[in-house]
Amino acid sequence: MKINKIYKFLFILVFSLALLGCTDDLDDIDTNNVNSVNAFDDPESYLQFLAKIYAGYSVTGQQGPSGQGDLIGFDEGNSQYIRTYFYLNELTADAVKWRYDDAGVGELLINTWTPDNDVISVVYNRIIFQVTQANEFLRQTTQSVLDSRNVPADVQTDVAFYRAEARFLRALSYYHALEIFGGNVPFVTEDNLPGAVLPEQTNASALFSYIESELLEIADLLVPARQNGYGRADQAAAWTLLARLYLNAQVYIGEDRYSDCLSFCDRVIGAGYSLHPNYNELFLADNNTAQGIIFPITHDGIETQSFGYMFIMVNGTLDANINSSGDFGANTGGFAALTCKENFVRLFEFPGDDPFQDSPDVRASFFFKDGHSLELTSPPTGSDFQEGFGYTKFRNLTSGGSPGQDNTYPDIDLPLFRLADVFLMYAEAFLRGGGGDEATALGYVNDIRQRAYGDASGNVTAIDLQFILDERGRELGWEGYRRTDLIRFQQYTGNTYLWDWKGGVENGTSLPDHLSIFPLPSGDLNANPNLDQNPGY
Repeated sequence: MKINKIYKFLFILVFSLALLGCTDDLDDIDTNNVNSVNAFDDPESYLQFLAKIYAGYSVTGQQGPSGQGDLIGFDEGNSQYIRTYFYLNELTADAVKWRYDDAGVGELLINTWTPDNDVISVVYNRIIFQVTQANEFLRQTTQSVLDSRNVPADVQTDVAFYRAEARFLRALSYYHALEIFGGNVPFVTEDNLPGAVLPEQTNASALFSYIESELLEIADLLVPARQNGYGRADQAAAWTLLARLYLNAQVYIGEDRYSDCLSFCDRVIGAGYSLHPNYNELFLADNNTAQGIIFPITHDGIETQSFGYMFIMVNGTLDANINSSGDFGANTGGFAALTCKENFVRLFEFPGDDPFQDSPDVRASFFFKDGHSLELTSPPTGSDFQEGFGYTKFRNLTSGGSPGQDNTYPDIDLPLFRLADVFLMYAEAFLRGGGGDEATALGYVNDIRQRAYGDASGNVTAIDLQFILDERGRELGWEGYRRTDLIRFQQYTGNTYLWDWKGGVENGTSLPDHLSIFPLPSGDLNANPNLDQNPGY
């Protein structure tokens, strides 16, 4: 779906929503001016509005790569939804180093963040911005409103599917609020009129139940699995998010829901998805043609330019030395920001005499060793790029070797939900007592490993939970899973498991348990007396 049309249509609407960046609360935004500009005179406008909600994960404002930003008061280059979500879930864990001291990033790398951290505030506001847009879309598409506008019956049929998609996107952002902030966030739906009252704070149990009930209801309202337009949510997207919700239920609400997780994994797997045969092609500029991607966050080098996640995944992993070693479809040089922490490299098998060279696992082929050290002896921010191996998983090239449309802004879509994750969720849920059978779980794991090794040489005959955690690190590295996975396996806080500069100490140190969730931003606490800070902050 083309984004350039969307912005022309939605400028006035979204400009009003953008005021969220300086008002701090969902209900402080009055978006009722939509009717005053006759935004919905064209029936196509409903799809365009929905497209803007989808685009909220990949773009940062009304023009790319910057200008007329959605959020006021933040550097637009550092305020893309997925980029900052990646920061919170990867920079705070054991895999990724970022060497520049951008606002708030240094605190994340050594686990010393506070309620005034800029990155945390951006993620919080991005979540709220998405919820706000979805709520407004739902207000503008009720049966009575559509009838009052004399919307044709065929358009109303389409809008019913759009509404289910908007509810899915809202549930996804509320899931991120549960994952990142422990669910203790301001909560509103389309039933709360903008500006009427300050929103009340919800909690983990209530938000979990809301997300669950929404996803269960809309699963029957969405387009069947694999039948919607590319980049749009279908039934399998809802099932996958439910599986992820249930897999983490023990962390979020203290309840064992592994059998439910396994059940929804079965539904996704039974919908006809296949593992793409070539792992590398999942992360190329034409990965929209790859199999096994259930729900992507789409990027386009012309239409959705931003300094977001894909921008840093390509350009931020390169310097002149790495760029000269191969074709990455990027500007010469890159900006040399991202390298690996040692523990991440050690997840992979390197059987030869030359340490960390010639792994049979294709997923280790992204490492760049020449001139780089394995160890991080300096604090991450301000360190040399050569501390830590390079890692070039995402390349702005097509599977045929052609460059993307633009050598700065990649065409690569983020596979937010993909089949390999569902296979690993099934295996983990089985090991945690959720049912299923061992042969099936082992088969799914070996399907993943056989793709990675190119043959059966990497197959295993038994699995345990530690193996699954490690395999998730190998398969899903740098895709935004790691912090959540470590928390679920009780290896994030405490001193059971240490990594480079955990807690600000070179070899790692214990973290207090309250760091398993992030604080609410100080600005929102000051603006809304209904909110209480998360424990420990």
